[in-house]
Amino acid sequence: MDPLLLVVIVIALALFFDFTNGFHDTANAMATPVATGAIKPKTAVALAAALNLVGAFLSTEVAKTVSKGIINEGEGPGSVAITPSIILAGLMGAVIWNLITWLKGLPSSSSHALFGGLIGAAIVGAGFGAVNYGTLVDKVLLPALAAPLIAGFAAFLATKLAYWITKRPSGTASPRRGGFRVGQIFSSSLVALAHGTNDAQKTMGIITLVLISAGHQSAGSGPELWVVAACAVAIALGTYTGGWRIMRTMGKGLTDVKPAQGFAAEVSTASAILASSHLGFALSTTQVASGSVIGSGLGRKGAGVRWRTAGRIATGWLFTLPAAAIVGAIAAGLTHLGLVGMIVLIVAGLGSILGIFIYSQKDAVGHHNAMSDVDASGAAVHIPTKKERRSVARKARNAAQRAEMEAKRARRAANEAAKHAKDLAAAELRETRRKLDEEAAARRRAVKAEGTAESPEAAAALVETESVTEPASAPAEHKEN
Repeated sequence: MDPLLLVVIVIALALFFDFTNGFHDTANAMATPVATGAIKPKTAVALAAALNLVGAFLSTEVAKTVSKGIINEGEGPGSVAITPSIILAGLMGAVIWNLITWLKGLPSSSSHALFGGLIGAAIVGAGFGAVNYGTLVDKVLLPALAAPLIAGFAAFLATKLAYWITKRPSGTASPRRGGFRVGQIFSSSLVALAHGTNDAQKTMGIITLVLISAGHQSAGSGPELWVVAACAVAIALGTYTGGWRIMRTMGKGLTDVKPAQGFAAEVSTASAILASSHLGFALSTTQVASGSVIGSGLGRKGAGVRWRTAGRIATGWLFTLPAAAIVGAIAAGLTHLGLVGMIVLIVAGLGSILGIFIYSQKDAVGHHNAMSDVDASGAAVHIPTKKERRSVARKARNAAQRAEMEAKRARRAANEAAKHAKDLAAAELRETRRKLDEEAAARRRAVKAEGTAESPEAAAALVETESVTEPASAPAEHKEN
């Protein structure tokens, strides 16, 4: 295939990836303000598109990380370790995985899909030495682990602070919290701007890398102005199309978002992304936004984790990079077949993209129904409503009353059992004494009988004595019985 034509195809596919990145990540900025009613859906995506366009021009640090950091440009001056065909294979893996997760509504990482596809293709096409593993760990993997946790913790603290500042007496409304809905317009705009400074840069880095590999740009140089402008327009157009499937998951599937926590989540997300863009970290803005939403949900009183949805999203994060790497490696293997392999790769890739798009129309999600199935969507963070809290409190009071009644009945039964046992013990004692008295009387009579036989005078005296004592002792014995 003509080298120039191949470069054009790679650039076109890269811009298409940038387009998918735009609608895939629209929810990062606009899901929470749409969910809280701070801004209308169409207005939200238009605002996000404009700010993504502006943000793409603000920084190129991430683009430099992608173009000359992750993939080695070669050992000699001006040489590179990979070719445009390998970059095409990596992009194909990233695009297909992006569309699969978009179809399923999973807020997976477009960035990791890109890196995974590129790394898999580079290893198959140019060997393990084509990847700069130190930069991969420092600028991709470590930020991927740390950024969502940091953003989530910051959102947790910010939500706690927001509710503490605007705390209200029980059962009354707090007019001060209404201001957070207005504040969300500005905080979500900041997220969209930050998204442009990070995600658009990755496609710029890919296009710059293919230009360097084809000899149209010197090694070590940054993206050209026309590359920056093209990537900015592509991601802005993708954002404007609206990633409604992912917005539905992010806005209502993770937690039922209130204005105060939405504001806290967006500020945390924007802060993390802007700091990473300044440092050249090619992190996943989707993971940062998801971490912030979950952290803000946990910051609300009475929140609980629903692990099914959280696990579903984490699974998408976990498998994104290796899955895209596998697809990229397979695509790179096809490029070794020469022109036939390239044609098969392009036709198969375009067929997969078209097939996914056609299949998605069976269950279309747009601005009219992106937030419709709130009750059906799983939630990673569950926050009970006032009605639920009152119902739980009422059930708790009823349970406490029942427990108190059961305790009273138990105490009454215990007292009756103790009284019955005491009566039985007293009756047994009286019976024992009666038997002892009978035995004593029997012994006296025996002694009397023996004495009568030996001395009639003593027996007569004993009979006379007993006749006097027995009437006196009988009432006492009767009383004792």
